[in-house]
Amino acid sequence: MNNSTLLNSDWLFCENHYCDMNISNIPTVETVKIPHCSVELPMSYFSEKSLHRDFTYQRTISVTSSDLAKTQFLYFEGVMCDAKVYVNGEFAGAHSDGYTPFEVLITPLLQCGDNLITVTMSGKENPSIPPFGGQIDYLCYPGIYRDVHLRTYSSCRVFNVKAESVNVLTSPGLKLDIYLESFLKEGSAGKLEVTVCNKRGEAILEHVEEVERFYGKAVSTMQFDELKGVELWDIENPELYKVEVRFVDKHSSDTFAFRHGFREAVFTTEGFFLNGKHLKLIGANRHQSYPYIGYAMGQSGQELDADILRFEFGFNTVRTSHYPQSPYFLNRCDEIGLLVFEEIPGWQHIGDEDWQSRSVDNVKAMIQRDWNHPSIILWGVRINESDDNFDFFDKTNRQAKVLDSTRQTGGVRCHFKGDFQEDVFTLNDFILGETDDPLRKPADTHGKDYDVPYLVTEYNGHMFPTKRIDNENWQMEHVTRHLRVLNEAHSNDNISGAITWCMADYNTHKEFGSGDMVCHHGVSDAFRKPKFAAYVYASQINPSKKAVMEPVTYWTVGERCAAGVLPLIILTNCDCVEVTLENGIKGKFYPAREQYPHLPHPPVIIGTEAADQLFGKHSWGGGWKNATFTGYLEGEVVVERHFSASKIPSDLTVNVQKNQLLANCSDTARVLIETVDQSGNILPYFSDFLTLSTSDNLEVIGPKEVILEAGTTGLWVKAKGAGNAVLKIHSHKFGEREVVFDVVEQK
Repeated sequence: MNNSTLLNSDWLFCENHYCDMNISNIPTVETVKIPHCSVELPMSYFSEKSLHRDFTYQRTISVTSSDLAKTQFLYFEGVMCDAKVYVNGEFAGAHSDGYTPFEVLITPLLQCGDNLITVTMSGKENPSIPPFGGQIDYLCYPGIYRDVHLRTYSSCRVFNVKAESVNVLTSPGLKLDIYLESFLKEGSAGKLEVTVCNKRGEAILEHVEEVERFYGKAVSTMQFDELKGVELWDIENPELYKVEVRFVDKHSSDTFAFRHGFREAVFTTEGFFLNGKHLKLIGANRHQSYPYIGYAMGQSGQELDADILRFEFGFNTVRTSHYPQSPYFLNRCDEIGLLVFEEIPGWQHIGDEDWQSRSVDNVKAMIQRDWNHPSIILWGVRINESDDNFDFFDKTNRQAKVLDSTRQTGGVRCHFKGDFQEDVFTLNDFILGETDDPLRKPADTHGKDYDVPYLVTEYNGHMFPTKRIDNENWQMEHVTRHLRVLNEAHSNDNISGAITWCMADYNTHKEFGSGDMVCHHGVSDAFRKPKFAAYVYASQINPSKKAVMEPVTYWTVGERCAAGVLPLIILTNCDCVEVTLENGIKGKFYPAREQYPHLPHPPVIIGTEAADQLFGKHSWGGGWKNATFTGYLEGEVVVERHFSASKIPSDLTVNVQKNQLLANCSDTARVLIETVDQSGNILPYFSDFLTLSTSDNLEVIGPKEVILEAGTTGLWVKAKGAGNAVLKIHSHKFGEREVVFDVVEQK
């Protein structure tokens, strides 16, 4: 948008609703930046009722006499929830949903000079608004937690564009639906200029077309066939094209710019196909919440989550459970080839007719916001795990089809058979733990006497919650459950893929989790530090990209029942792993293909029969040895790990997402802190008390005094003003560590 100004700074904030007064003199008022969470929470053991309050945000905007002749909107990307907007004390507009964007026309209420913008919202779980009305297994954090924009137009605007690829696999073309709005009584006429450029800035399409006079809103449709030199978007080569649509009349111009990927994504009874090629979808569910600040994480944090899922954990798919998520996150998915199943807000409960009508509106808002993301391959149009409601879901499904004919729909359920109204049967399958079966047979769940497109959308999670501090036997069982489901998903082409519950641990209501207000269901902790189970997926990465070798052990003789480390699972994509003890005894071990025949890269499993070979008959009390694990690919050493028998806390390591931050825009960086032994391995039962301090132009998100749990903790820092910024970490054991950031002004 060439007419958009970011309004994220200089907001006043306080508790309660103040619709028609200036709050600057209220004693409890704070000055905050957007994104902002109204209530900062501890990591655990808090009352969710602390969120259930009303809040007010307020700031001024300056308007000139020439501005009054223009049309101005406030655009909010996300306010949780039940937002009402006032200008100079006069009501301007409202939006109930906390996950979709909305705009408010403010021109009629503006005056020359300073104008007071007030936003009231509530953290109360209003039962008339999805996802509320029942009980949900996640928290909805109040606040203006996504960006706010002021959009100004002179005569006309391009307020949306829908781009659809056509004939992708033969002769790629592009269809554009261009949404225009005139603000002139006499209507608008002009021309549309369309440009499509590749990543090198070379135009593959340039087109100009006259637009006849129109009044109010109008849609102009164009189709361009057989574009030359088009590269398809896929997960290995996420080729993006910049599309600019510009409307020009005698008064002004307005440009709508976005990115487009040419691709075809289809779910069939034989699995999922991207650009005609079969692809097994392996993914994780993701909540958009973070420690302490809930949803109020900006661009860098959102992008990091996508990078962790794709590159660190090796997933190719993410489900946005259970609501539309940040545009920054989706943009990054487009850039890195992470496929997305996006769904509407909701969790098991279906409300009355008004509630259902709001949910249908959510389908519309989600799709109209996100229809240009090539990463999105499936729309979720059913309330997660809800009972059948044919009429309601007929409306949500039809709404999706009207808005987007290029994508299929799914409806995530935990019940079997019943109504199947969507294109893909999407099931949360938690049979492992109820029985010994990894997954149900698709035909047993959908109840048809024929195959249907099928996707497993949750598994494991609450069936075996695991904390990073849990003992090695528990961690090994956690790993085994993930291995078994993943192997089963690969065994059946009718199963398009499997999406685990879930990426990271998250805060929840008291009715769920481990009694500490946390669901420890993730393959990583809340700071995105991986548990052993994350390497089940990382080990499936193509070894030509990254060699992975993670022994599921802390390498200590007394951690497990009856002593020792066997059986030992080594999660790896190597051809074989050699274990060498310090006394020279060694053994070479190969992937367990008989046990996991369908995995691209089965783990190496060293069974108890190798005990005498490696350790002799009496390892308990008989002298535990240092060990080296060496991974080989095609006979070459590609990865090596060392484990100490007698562990000594040797270092406090600090890993930083990035050292350069942007000033005055709430830019963040994640910091992971770990205590490691002399071999560089984390000490899982080491505790320490850390004190954090920063320079004036840097802020720690959350408490300034933290403890190491399972040998590690994490935090995010937020940049303020430009210049060198310093984070100091003081440890009782290791003294002080210092991290320096370069905070630069945005260009």
